[in-house]
Amino acid sequence: MLAALILLVVPQAIAETARLLRNPAISREHVAFVYAGDIWVVGRDGGEARRLTTFHGAEVEPHFSPDGDWVAFSGQYDGNTDVYVVPLAGGEPRRLTWHPDDDVVAGWSTDGHKVVFASGRINAPRPWPRLWTLSVDGGMPEPLPIPRAFDGTFSPDGKKIAYEMLSAWDVEWRNYRGGQAQPIRLIDLSTHEVEKIPGPRSVNATPVWLGDSVFFLSDRDWAMNVWEYDTASGSVTQRTHFKEFDCKRLEGGAGTLVFENGGYLYTLDAGGGDPRQLQIQLRGDFPWARPHWVDTNEAIVGASVSPTGKRAVFEARGEIFTVPAEKGDIRNLTKSSGVADRDPAWSPDGQTIAWFSDSSGEYQLVLADQFGNNRRTIELPQPTFFYTPRWSPDSKHLAYGDADRNLWILDIESGDAQLIDNERFAHPVRVIYPEWSPDSKWIAYTKRLKSQYSAIFAYSLETGESTAITDGLSNAHSPAWDRGGKYLYFLASTNYALNVGWLDMTSIGVPVHDSIYLAVLSRDEPSPLAPESDEEGEEKPDGEDDEKNSNGEKKKKKAGKDDDEKDGEEEKDETPEVRIDFDGLAQRILALDVPPRSYAGLEAGAEGTVYYQELVQNEPGSTLYMYSLEEREAEKLGTGLDGFTLSADGKKLFFTRPGGQFFIVDAGGEIPPDEGQLDLSSMRMKVDPAEEWKQIFREAWRYQRDYFYVDNVHGLDLDWAFEAYGEWVPHVRHRDDLNYVLDILGGETSVGHSFNGGGDTPEVETVPVGLLGADYAIENGRFRITKIYNGENWNPNLRSPLSGPGIDAKVGDYLVAVEGVELTAGTNLFSVFDRTANRQTRISLNDKPQLEGARELTVVPVGGEEGLRRLDWVEGNRRKVDEMSDDQLAYVWIPDTGIGGWSNFNRYFFAQQHKQGAIIDERFNHGGSIADYIVDLLARDLLGYFNNPVGDRQPFTVPNAAIWGPKVMLINEMSGSGGDMLPYMFQKREIGPLIGTRTWGGLVGIWDVPNLIDGGFITSPRGGFYNTEGEWAVENEGVAPDIEVEQLPKLVNTGHDPQLEKAVEVALELLKTQGIELLPQPPDPVRTRRPD
Repeated sequence: MLAALILLVVPQAIAETARLLRNPAISREHVAFVYAGDIWVVGRDGGEARRLTTFHGAEVEPHFSPDGDWVAFSGQYDGNTDVYVVPLAGGEPRRLTWHPDDDVVAGWSTDGHKVVFASGRINAPRPWPRLWTLSVDGGMPEPLPIPRAFDGTFSPDGKKIAYEMLSAWDVEWRNYRGGQAQPIRLIDLSTHEVEKIPGPRSVNATPVWLGDSVFFLSDRDWAMNVWEYDTASGSVTQRTHFKEFDCKRLEGGAGTLVFENGGYLYTLDAGGGDPRQLQIQLRGDFPWARPHWVDTNEAIVGASVSPTGKRAVFEARGEIFTVPAEKGDIRNLTKSSGVADRDPAWSPDGQTIAWFSDSSGEYQLVLADQFGNNRRTIELPQPTFFYTPRWSPDSKHLAYGDADRNLWILDIESGDAQLIDNERFAHPVRVIYPEWSPDSKWIAYTKRLKSQYSAIFAYSLETGESTAITDGLSNAHSPAWDRGGKYLYFLASTNYALNVGWLDMTSIGVPVHDSIYLAVLSRDEPSPLAPESDEEGEEKPDGEDDEKNSNGEKKKKKAGKDDDEKDGEEEKDETPEVRIDFDGLAQRILALDVPPRSYAGLEAGAEGTVYYQELVQNEPGSTLYMYSLEEREAEKLGTGLDGFTLSADGKKLFFTRPGGQFFIVDAGGEIPPDEGQLDLSSMRMKVDPAEEWKQIFREAWRYQRDYFYVDNVHGLDLDWAFEAYGEWVPHVRHRDDLNYVLDILGGETSVGHSFNGGGDTPEVETVPVGLLGADYAIENGRFRITKIYNGENWNPNLRSPLSGPGIDAKVGDYLVAVEGVELTAGTNLFSVFDRTANRQTRISLNDKPQLEGARELTVVPVGGEEGLRRLDWVEGNRRKVDEMSDDQLAYVWIPDTGIGGWSNFNRYFFAQQHKQGAIIDERFNHGGSIADYIVDLLARDLLGYFNNPVGDRQPFTVPNAAIWGPKVMLINEMSGSGGDMLPYMFQKREIGPLIGTRTWGGLVGIWDVPNLIDGGFITSPRGGFYNTEGEWAVENEGVAPDIEVEQLPKLVNTGHDPQLEKAVEVALELLKTQGIELLPQPPDPVRTRRPD
């Protein structure tokens, strides 16, 4: 099909017209752009470009100085994104910023003396960016009077700035119309008054101010094009009319605009005319695109063991390797850099290794011998992604799953696959894994019921029917057949309860305990756990007395080991026949004598034994146990395991430990320390990036086809998308370029949560810059401390370097030296804190602006201040609400709807239950779960009281945990996902008004999509929200406030929070009509009576 063929083209020569040129900038004579992670320059009319920067970290966002002699850009030379300048002629880039937050260049001041950049270094509660200016000669940057701005351009006279208010979470989301679709704003730098460029709600970006016009990109016609706003007349005119691809990154200079479209660069005369594509050629070496050898021992994503444990087989970076337990070399069976080979499984007879391979363009099953030879490929029905091939013990069948949660059985001889069942729900945790019976005639598997509990089923190959083993009143899973064929072990929980709502916040903090059960399969089989009783007169035959140890105690048998002491007795090689009598089976389910705990990884060992893992909270890894039916007790085998499996013969234990360590040891006994570790040091492969990038692109496209939450992929022509963007892939010369292509590919689906990232990018050493958790002002030529952020020094994540015990630092002190280096106003303060994060550092403080007389302290700077500034913001808001409401209203900020939001709500809400109303602030909420827990508590009704006979007699309310008065919720455009759903439910339940601005609008969730072969990822959203009227809701719309309030710079710059202030005003007004006064205890009842 098209997807399998389109990428067979030969990559174009670099000397031809180049594509994937990004981030353009233009001067009077030159164009700069980014390609393959470096910055290049070329003449304004195109031609052959030359490389301006070379480094294995990324250099991005080039901007010419007004005279065209310098290029400012953001680079990662020390692992962090900082501002640099370099002469147009080339040379050593000069670093201007050191702060550990990302500093992203946005342009220059009109006089060319300062660089403009965006940084979130001081903002709270999230580090959303604002614009700063910094002299090209160095020193400290100064913030512009715009509380939030990501990109901006000065007017020719330098008195105004046209700016983009925020950096959208997903800039490639095509046709987006949620809360982050913002207009371009113009601010007067003297009055701080703001003007918006008019137009419908749409995406508007990258303003460029030339003459009396502001040019910008907008998708108000459903594709990003260049538009012009006449600042004199207020008219808006469309200047380009591209339809297929969006225009990206508009820049301008000397009366000309430059932008990207379809991977090519175009120029456009600001005065009029049509855009002109630049023909640009590139010559140079691209080291990140060269074939090279890599270690794969840290890229392992799957592993299993050979039938007798002599080797293990691994999937790593799309290759299949086998590794010897002791002797021999590591073998790469596939050696196919441009192919994803996944999920290897060794047949029990040792003759065949099976895996899934996409060498044809779609995944198929490959069968080969242990050397990777004698291959046979079987085409599988319904092309998609496949999971976990499991061999039958007789090696004649293979069971496997697919992306749609189907369970299949493949006949190896015929190659025919049969659909067995479906898991029913696209739950993030897959459970429909097949387990073969010892006689290869049955498959046990887990399936989710309509209740969303799981039950165990058994499928008969002879009858083709599945029958339930468990009744669905417990959450049963993880079946394992006893090797004797008499029993089926499984795990089941009767307290699964709220965890069925895996997306709900009510499932957070609710432990699940499983017990281990076995089902006696035949009605004629006695219970293996029948009561035992020692009686007089019962003597064992000669030679069968129990072995005793030195203490006279009965020795335990080590089930699963070779019994070499049987005096020549041969082991039986008979396959037990499994017989299941379903009638009355529920009464033949027994519990093993182990306490209910958090268990996983159930697997049968030697006959009469079962292995399992116990997960212990706050401990690394798990503890492995083996339960013996004969001994009727569990033996602890080892701790600190990640996972385990047994060899097909049951004699070897294959397990992993944290840190990617793999082991093969004898089964049946305590794991010996420091034995059996596999040597993975030579598990290497040769990567051809060009071939691998083709496979990754093809895989990312298939993920959109196979995992997207609706079948029509929002109307996208998938074949067109593959063909259109597949033409870009041969131009990729750096993994960041590929991420750019994948991001745009995902954006074509027009859905929220379409993200991608990671992959094999060049490693850059990070030099950690330390911070003191303070604000400074330059006074008297020195750095004066104006604020110290008090954290929670008992909390390692909120440690404040200057407020701990014994640290003699206070507001008003001058920071005059660091590690003996004197500080003056011309120094960039953060440059002297290079490599000091979390290290003891000597600083000198003085109450005078001089070095003489300074006191020296040893402090430990932190690596970031975000947590300290967030805590200060939250506590500051709480104090403001207390003050404005005369202590009547509670204030609770909810940072997300995951564990952080759950914890924050629990900490602040219940501690303020004495308040008469509440401000619930979910601005900047980054989502997570569905916050039903919070909404249910906010919506509680007062049902009564219990009296309190002591103290001031304040009664206990029923329910007892609540704030009974009015509630108001604050929202904004940086609230999304679960942060969209929280205000939606708040509004739906009519708890109170929403105040602020429209939320993000992303309610199609992400889970369940495999990683790409080099460790990168791309999402394909799996589940979308629709309302009780049967309509898709919130996605690409957001939740609109009942009362819209913007954070106007004019007010914010003077210390106001207009949204918070409005919320308090509204809540106090509601308190007049919705306030609840707790009723006092009624008169004491008289209930003792006697007859008159």
